[in-house]
Amino acid sequence: MGFQPVYVVDGARTPFLKGRNAPGPFAASDLAVQAGRALLIRQPFAPTDLDEVILGCASPSPDEVNIGRVVALRLGCGNKVPGWTVMRNCASGMQALDSAMANIQNGRAQLVLAGGVDALSHAPLLYSAAMVRWFAQMMQAKTIGQKAGVFARLRPAQLFSPVIGLLKGLTDPVIGLLMGQTAENLAWRFGISRQQMDQFSVGSHQRAVAALAAGHLGEIVPLVDDQGRVYGEDDGVRADSSVAGLSKLKPFFDRRYGRVTPGNSSQITDGATWLILASQAAVERWQLEPLGRITDSQWAGLDPAQMGLGPVHAATPILQRHGLGLDAVDLWEINEAFAAQVLACLAAWESEAYCREELGLPAALGALPRARLNVDGGAVAVGHPVGASGARIVLHLLHALRAANAKRGVAAICIGGGQGGAMLLETMA
Repeated sequence: MGFQPVYVVDGARTPFLKGRNAPGPFAASDLAVQAGRALLIRQPFAPTDLDEVILGCASPSPDEVNIGRVVALRLGCGNKVPGWTVMRNCASGMQALDSAMANIQNGRAQLVLAGGVDALSHAPLLYSAAMVRWFAQMMQAKTIGQKAGVFARLRPAQLFSPVIGLLKGLTDPVIGLLMGQTAENLAWRFGISRQQMDQFSVGSHQRAVAALAAGHLGEIVPLVDDQGRVYGEDDGVRADSSVAGLSKLKPFFDRRYGRVTPGNSSQITDGATWLILASQAAVERWQLEPLGRITDSQWAGLDPAQMGLGPVHAATPILQRHGLGLDAVDLWEINEAFAAQVLACLAAWESEAYCREELGLPAALGALPRARLNVDGGAVAVGHPVGASGARIVLHLLHALRAANAKRGVAAICIGGGQGGAMLLETMA
């Protein structure tokens, strides 16, 4: 069976809401349902006409483990439409798209709702292993005396020192490093200065502010909470961001020697993104007008301690397959997990040593034109709800290409654990 084109018919995302040290106003399923409802209501087909629903989520709540099925039912897709969940850390949303593509290409599906979500502000606090053992001993105690003896062994530090689930999730269990520490590795490897990181971050905020003013974020649909409050925009974007202001922040991941701060890192965020993917037959049946198509995709693995270079390892094979140079791509979206990480990707492509030794290329691939990269800002400004970001950069890239009357784009993302994902997109001719 030959390659079947996979069309992106439409898409929508919620505003990305910054975590503020407490659970945000929306659970993950709330975010996905509100974005999905706004998207589906404007389609010529019914939710029950979908062949499946695929949702990426890195941190589903315990009562919504298969959140893809939960959301599909709440969206009115009916009992017969399968719903399932995928997890590839930061690229979970992109993985959902890739899984939908595969099913469309092999003829198992024609019309798929796919995307990603995470409500990171709702990440749980966990009991320590010592506290769990104490609960087990208390449950095993039979008499009042035995229970009293177990209770006497309880230490306040055990009870009042919970494990922060989000920090565990953002720590690589193989190498024992937080994601921000891997960004520090890249800053050291490529000689990226604190000032360069902060300048990049300010640019991300400035571009996001300009994009909103120019109406370039039309994929956002508002959220409404149970008190009737409306959330219409990404709330982590700062119009007043400046290098002078960011320079006052202290390094977080390496407090003595580090350069990575909360200001030049992506934000802890809640948000959801959906895309509708369709085959040629579905486009014709429903008389759909696609935004564009996904032409190719690629996954790659690399050293977990250098995970931020994942976009380089995933996008390069796509470029080679299609005979493209970095400058032959009209627009790029590289998810801004950290400013250092994006800058390191650009440096790696410009490095002859890196391209030879790590990518097997005969020479450096060259310079990616900065004016074509993340033209409307990125995750440093708008946030990084882990499960949703891979879908967000694909959806926004299609909108950005159309706004610029451009043809071809690449969306790429680094993945905790040492992986990268990339997709080649084209607008309709």
